[in-house]
Amino acid sequence: MQMVNNQKRTRNRPSWKQLLLGGIVGGGVGIAGAIAGVALYIVETLIKPKTLTNFIEQYTFSPYELNLPAEEVTFPPLYGEHTVSGWFVPCPGATSTIILCPGYRGRRSDVLGTCVNLWKAGHNILAFEYYGHGAVVGKPITLGYREINDFLGAVAYAKQRAPQTRLGAVGYSMGAAIVIMAAARTPEIEAVVADSPFATHKSPIEYAVHRTLHLPFILFEWMTDVMLWWRAGYRFNQVEPLRDIGRISPRPIMIIHGLKDSIVDPRDAPLLYKAAGNPKELWLLPEADHCGAYFEDRVVYVEKLTAFFDQHLKQAHPPISLQERKDDTGPQKSHESYTEAG
Repeated sequence: MQMVNNQKRTRNRPSWKQLLLGGIVGGGVGIAGAIAGVALYIVETLIKPKTLTNFIEQYTFSPYELNLPAEEVTFPPLYGEHTVSGWFVPCPGATSTIILCPGYRGRRSDVLGTCVNLWKAGHNILAFEYYGHGAVVGKPITLGYREINDFLGAVAYAKQRAPQTRLGAVGYSMGAAIVIMAAARTPEIEAVVADSPFATHKSPIEYAVHRTLHLPFILFEWMTDVMLWWRAGYRFNQVEPLRDIGRISPRPIMIIHGLKDSIVDPRDAPLLYKAAGNPKELWLLPEADHCGAYFEDRVVYVEKLTAFFDQHLKQAHPPISLQERKDDTGPQKSHESYTEAG
């Protein structure tokens, strides 16, 4: 009887191979779960609706404090049921209108310093904030995928308000990336200033993961892309200024970036500059953080932007039509639908 019991215990005891396989499977499931958890956290943080955290976000500067004759305006996006809020500042006798937009979770008041100086330089101004990023609306947001429709709506509104003027654009951070993608899709924008843009949607997420978790983003890349599709309805490769920037030429673009940027990888700026066609400018500031060029030297910053728009909007002839432009593959093909950034 004892021999039989020993044999039964021997048969029920797992072998070392079974233990190893079980450990690998269990560990693999645990690792996969951790990766999925991090990926979901990244996406949920990215698209989370904005909430007020303190009174400073509720009470801020307006055109009134700067004696700007601004009008409160709203306009529809190119696609969407919401309305976009902005300020339109007419300048008597202006032959140009500059559209200005802040970045991710930014407010239109963030760009007031640039607004007032470009208005004094003789431009109409249209400054707006992306829906759900400036004011609290309780709706999920994206990193440029749906917001591009707000910018294209701003282009339509600017042409409606001042149809005889030429359009330029200044964008910051996500707004700069959107300006690049939008200018590639509409010939109405004749001159672009992109301050601290990212080259791809993946880039700022990869940069943040590396700086906070000190881990390579390749561990989470595929799963984050899947979660982004599941939770927000788009993929990384559908928001890619690096792919679009070459289509802006022959219209001019100026790229500005601080080399101590803690939000967008400074290496994105040379990538975008290399991919852009002529005419183009690259202004790198060794000590500036994210969107910090204006604060490094306000006078120089304003002078650069004023000279850029004077040269390319006030003094220069309009660039050749995009429909007439030739490239290495032959005639310019018609662009895809404007429905989303992709």
